[in-house]
Amino acid sequence: MSNEFLTGIVLDEECLLTLDELSRACAVQTDWIIELVDEGVLEPRGGDVSHWVFSGISLHRARTARRLQQDLGINIAGAALALDLMEEIEDLRAHLCVLEREG
Repeated sequence: MSNEFLTGIVLDEECLLTLDELSRACAVQTDWIIELVDEGVLEPRGGDVSHWVFSGISLHRARTARRLQQDLGINIAGAALALDLMEEIEDLRAHLCVLEREG
């Protein structure tokens, strides 16, 4: 039996990451993060690339996009579409739960 421990940091929506921090957290090059921004997957705050900051939600979206690429072999545009559809399904499920409680 191995004595391995996982360590990490829990990020919330209020936590902000720079472009370099986000790319390190996702174990990708900054160019890949920029592609996600160009495709509309991520929405950084700040004027130009050197001043971009990303929320904890961006970290979640970027990691999910990376897994979609690695596991399913889809491109960034496909990952963007999948993320949007996954969020829409989540929203619809939440709405359905509210309706079920009311009814």
